[in-house]
Amino acid sequence: MTASDGDHRFDVIVVGGGHAGCEAANAAARLGADTLLVTGYLSRVGQMSCNPAVGGVAKGTVAREVDALGGIMGRAADRTCLHFRMLNRSKGPAVWAPRAQCDRGLYPRAVRSLLEERRGLAMYQGMVSSLILEGGRVRGVECTDDSRFRGRNVVLATGTFLRGAMKMGTDRSISGGRAGDAPSLELAEQLLDLDLEVGRFKTGTPPRVDGRTVDRGALERQEGDHEGRISHWEERRGPGSRPCWITWAGPEARAVVEENLERSAMYGGAIGSKGPRYCPSIEDKVVKFPDTERHQVFLEPEGLETRELYVNGLATSLPPDVQRRFLRRVPGLEEARMTQPGYAIEYDYFPPEQLDRTLRLEPLPGMYFAGQINGTTGYEEAAAQGVVAGINAALDAAGREPWVPARDEAYIGVLVDDLVTKGVDEPYRLFTSRAEFRLLLRQDNCLQRLGTRAAELGLLTDEERRTLEDHLEDVERARAWAEDYSPEPESVNGYLEEAGTSTVDQKRPLEELAARPQVSLTEIAARDGSMESPPVSEEALTVVEMEIKYAGYIEKERERARRLKEREEMELPPDADYGEMESLSTESREKLERVRPETLGQAGRIPGVSPADLQSLLVEVKKRRG
Repeated sequence: MTASDGDHRFDVIVVGGGHAGCEAANAAARLGADTLLVTGYLSRVGQMSCNPAVGGVAKGTVAREVDALGGIMGRAADRTCLHFRMLNRSKGPAVWAPRAQCDRGLYPRAVRSLLEERRGLAMYQGMVSSLILEGGRVRGVECTDDSRFRGRNVVLATGTFLRGAMKMGTDRSISGGRAGDAPSLELAEQLLDLDLEVGRFKTGTPPRVDGRTVDRGALERQEGDHEGRISHWEERRGPGSRPCWITWAGPEARAVVEENLERSAMYGGAIGSKGPRYCPSIEDKVVKFPDTERHQVFLEPEGLETRELYVNGLATSLPPDVQRRFLRRVPGLEEARMTQPGYAIEYDYFPPEQLDRTLRLEPLPGMYFAGQINGTTGYEEAAAQGVVAGINAALDAAGREPWVPARDEAYIGVLVDDLVTKGVDEPYRLFTSRAEFRLLLRQDNCLQRLGTRAAELGLLTDEERRTLEDHLEDVERARAWAEDYSPEPESVNGYLEEAGTSTVDQKRPLEELAARPQVSLTEIAARDGSMESPPVSEEALTVVEMEIKYAGYIEKERERARRLKEREEMELPPDADYGEMESLSTESREKLERVRPETLGQAGRIPGVSPADLQSLLVEVKKRRG
């Protein structure tokens, strides 16, 4: 199918080819929607504008959740992975985090290849200049080349392009959504004219250096894990393995930054908006952490076919000449040549309380927002929103009920609920601490949690459904083995001694042994031989092992989730007049009027709505229902 103007009408039009837009288009097409992806440069779909990596703490779980729902991020990451690590292995499984360093050049090509495999998905290279508005709702988009595309629903995933401005120092500002790309100005002005609430955020990126000019003898080498993956479906693996390198920005680099703070765009007055607190620039580190003697810096490979290194940890909005000076004060980088300076970028976002939980813009029917336009930061957060917006735009076009993941079902549910209920006062980033049910939301059980839901929605191919069924059967076999099998003492005592735990003098249920922190089901299976036929995957054994070790805590979380669901399912009237509910505090009434929560549970998570207000709200709603 060829995207064209004229009379052709799409079910879903996605604007923007970043991580949010690509996932939205993929999800919509998987659900059978006739879908169009419009983006400025087709060669840059899925572009990794900042760090060329997928995953990390909480983010790795989100990437696996996106993948379980049929997304493309995990597949592209596995195909182009240069360096994989499972972070936090020394801690509990709730914070284990897969992370894949990817080839920056190959990743967008993998994304485009995956998109082009999707039937029902057309792509068009063009800059959207305006929305087509008719009858109080969105009816399509118009591009700067006068092409017009009509559609039932539109997903706006514009990233940092809405009135984007790149800053290097106080006297250098370049209009752009990222280095080399023009900003979206006309569309931004139209959105402002719609009387939507709008704000400005900033983000930043560090310099890159020529790896051939780096003194690796002064650096700490960090190898990746031998095995590991993000995707549950992808069989292809990355093109090779490259190490990362660790160094530190110490007092000498700090002195250069301190001497030039007034030349920083952020601290010299050229930028007044907030940036991500948990991804601070080197200026922020120097100012906000004055007692920290040195700051860790990771030198990460950009790709197999280049020696360029990404200087993770030194994001900055200082002028290029200052960047060169502080780089020379970092051990190992004394002679390094900078290949690209870092910069900050300021852009428009729209406070997400204006959205409902499907990410639909409530004031404008047919419009969905996904990604940094909602005030988030990070590829994974963007991809998660893209999946939710794409799914719901397609479901709405087909006349089907919407789908919103719950907080105890997925980190994606935590993300969406946080955004539309609590809003943002700084760029939002996911952390394990944001999830109250994080033992339920582990990276190892994403397929169990969301795979069946994906199949029910119609997001999976026949082959993927078979893979899902095989995996679920695999987990059941591993669970039955752990529950029913009691190994002979001589078959396990050698391993138990090595693991540093007490031996046994008689048969003990495997489930009892696996409850010990030091014991690994995978190791027992490998040594005991009782699982040789049929073989069970290490992934299935990991799932069952986590369930055994943390059974008590997991059951407590499930019980809390059940109680929350009872409250969550009580719907609030969509036309409720909170201003007249005098038993509520003034702050509570104002917040409820602004957010317009759909359920009592959502109302309880709004900042400013106290437990007493929640009880009063329950009484008020029951009173009005008679």
